[in-house]
Amino acid sequence: MAKPPEPFHEFVMELFMPMGPVSVRRMFGGAGVFKDGLMFALLSDDVIYLKTDAALRADLEAEGSEPFIWTRQSDGKQTDMGYLSLPPDAMDEADLASEWGRKAFAVALAAKAKKRK
Repeated sequence: MAKPPEPFHEFVMELFMPMGPVSVRRMFGGAGVFKDGLMFALLSDDVIYLKTDAALRADLEAEGSEPFIWTRQSDGKQTDMGYLSLPPDAMDEADLASEWGRKAFAVALAAKAKKRK
């Protein structure tokens, strides 16, 4: 039997509702946020991190967003995974969160297209 969605996962799905349907799938101790089968955000410790390219990263950093840093357990090596946190003011505003989400989704689409070539 599948586990019921966690409250934070439900909150994220509602927050991004203006984008259209999104889903959340548990993975690697966190979760991925998907639209049309494509991951555009990840969740870790109740923080939403958006997939970025150089331009979106600069925009998010200007808003005070922080990077998602993964730490390898075996040796403590840290890696910036290319995701930055959703700006704090967007956490309570679905339209603003979805605006950022659409930008992250566009980055994911571009990365997928580039990967195909």
